[in-house]
Amino acid sequence: MKAEQRDELLRTLKQRFEKHMKRHAKVGWADVLARLQSKPDKLNTLAEMESTGGEPDVIGTADEHGAYLFCDCAAESPAGRRSLCFDGEALAARKENKPAGSAAEMAQAMGVSLLTEAQYRQLQQFGEFDLKTSSWVATPPEIRKLGGALFCDRRYDQVFTYHNGVQSYYASRGFRGWVSV
Repeated sequence: MKAEQRDELLRTLKQRFEKHMKRHAKVGWADVLARLQSKPDKLNTLAEMESTGGEPDVIGTADEHGAYLFCDCAAESPAGRRSLCFDGEALAARKENKPAGSAAEMAQAMGVSLLTEAQYRQLQQFGEFDLKTSSWVATPPEIRKLGGALFCDRRYDQVFTYHNGVQSYYASRGFRGWVSV
């Protein structure tokens, strides 16, 4: 990443951090910045999150190792990560009308993890997310083994978890990721 790109990304992250202090009330930007500067490889991941519409931000406080959890905080499922089936196996099994890719493979390529259902519910404590879209979430192996996957959204002031076949994809369904920095 070029210096100008890094500086622009850090400006964007700082502005978002300062605008949404409720997400990280006990965290200071100087501490986050120091951590980011000590982990420059994570900036590429955050840049990917940003460029695909994720609007990454810190949620919560540092863990026992000093790491901060960055999560996609865009109001709707990131626009650059929609119309994807769940994983590579599902993509390979799809015979026609294949989507461009899969959520699991794209997340791995970006260096993020799919939110779990619990993390998705935790995110909803900081705002109202996915009022018009939905997001694939990490799926327990026993569900995946049977050909299913989970996704979540927020409707009627409630967070819902649903299931779908792993090969399905929709223009309004993407995925949210997280990365520890």
